[in-house]
Amino acid sequence: MTDRIFNVLFLCTGNSARSILAESVLTIHGAGRFRAFSAGSFPKGEVNPDAIRLLQRIGYPTAGLRSKSWDEFAAPDAPVMDFVFTVCDDTAGEVCPVWPGHPMTAHWGIEDPSRVEGGEIERERAFVTALRYLENRISLFTALPIDKLKATALTARLREIGRSEGSTNPRPEVA
Repeated sequence: MTDRIFNVLFLCTGNSARSILAESVLTIHGAGRFRAFSAGSFPKGEVNPDAIRLLQRIGYPTAGLRSKSWDEFAAPDAPVMDFVFTVCDDTAGEVCPVWPGHPMTAHWGIEDPSRVEGGEIERERAFVTALRYLENRISLFTALPIDKLKATALTARLREIGRSEGSTNPRPEVA
């Protein structure tokens, strides 16, 4: 086993809900092995208040969470990413920057909870569902023997995780 800490970037278009949830989840579940980041291709500039409320209610970290551009992570002085996961279908279809270090990538698309219309109960249900799907994926990811898998096997496992319950990937063979 390696003592190395792996950097993981979660991407979504607005970087206000799903990628923010994923960053917070990995901060808790990957402590000591993974460092979590999130960004967006067209960041909204603010984190969705429903995401913050949910994370605070369940005791997940919210300090430092902010909506930011993926350009921050393509800059020469940015942390080098080991893994980059898109969590929305729109971002998965975009041309991403060239990431320093050429990280492994996979698409882990889930429905956008911020698009759910209705009252507080409907919105909360959507955010709880998104969080559950992300927690499941991240649990599978953090359990992988990363230092023991060959790159092709690891890539296949990462893509398989993206096809787990709640996947929005319209073409499962594509990641």
